[in-house]
Parts: sequence; C-alpha cells; structure tokens
Amino acid sequence: MDNYREEIVVRKKGKLLYAVLYALVWFFIVLFGFMALMYLSALMNLQFDFPIIVSFVIFAGLTCWLYFYKDNLRTEYEYTFTNGEIDFAKVLGNRRRKALGSVRMREVEAGGRVGGTQFDRYASQRDAKKLNYFLNGSDELYFLYYIREGKKQLLIFEPTQTMVDMMRQYSKVLEA
Repeated sequence: MDNYREEIVVRKKGKLLYAVLYALVWFFIVLFGFMALMYLSALMNLQFDFPIIVSFVIFAGLTCWLYFYKDNLRTEYEYTFTNGEIDFAKVLGNRRRKALGSVRMREVEAGGRVGGTQFDRYASQRDAKKLNYFLNGSDELYFLYYIREGKKQLLIFEPTQTMVDMMRQYSKVLEA
C-alpha cells in the first residue's frame, strides 16, 4: 500500500493586496504597451530620433517584463509525498508549474518545527543553502536539513500535520 499525499499551499493573508497589485500590473501592461505602440508608430513614420528609439525600447521592455512577472503575484506551492519522497513544485498563475526538487526522507539529517533550538543551530550555518517553499509565515512551518552532493541545504515549508505524520514514518530524525 502506497503512502501518498498531495497538498497545495495558497496565500492566506494579504489576498486582497495581491489581487489589487495584480490588477495594477495589468493596468500598467496596457498603459506601457500603448506607449510602446505610439513610439513604434513614430518610428514607422521614419522618425529615427534617439529619444524615440530609447522610449520605445523602455516601454516595450517594461511591458514584456511586467507581462512575464505578473504570474509571480499568484504563486502557490505544491507538496507531493509518495512513499518516503517529497516533491516540491511552484505553481505560477494556476497555469505554469515549475518543479523545485525532491527530498528522500532517508537522506534527511534533521527536521522539525521552525523556531526550535534544532532549527536555530542549522539556520545559523553560513554554508547551508536556504530554500523557502512557503507563502504564509505562520507557526506551522517545518524544516528539513539534508546534504546532497556535498552541499548543505535547509528547506523550509508548511505541510499539514497529516503530511508530517506520514514523513515521520520514513524518518526518525523529524522532531515533534
């Protein structure tokens, strides 16, 4: 019998702020896109002045950057636990899924709640790479410390208690 659990972490606080920012980004995409089209129109009329070219490049660049950045305002994390291995993914705008990596519970050297003495010891290591896969800075954050290919990694995420209990079945170093 397989142990399988999938969890999606969504933003709990500040939803209204991010919705307003998302709408504001779309407003500026349209505004900057319109400005870029105006300067492109001037360039098509054979007015190759340096300020017109620079303005077109700036407004077109801002439009493209905002268009590709907007999905970062609607970020979710997905944790999938299957038989002792947990996979992490970042979902952008409910459309794009970016795999962040996976951790086998048998390679975890330490783990538990964030804020404990054990966490402080591993968080203070300067050579440990910190991976933050959480959205809500709540009291329910957990960490996993492991070494892969000689590199120390400290992963912080926010699983439910059900997933933590499943993880404890595969790793005895996970503290309560």
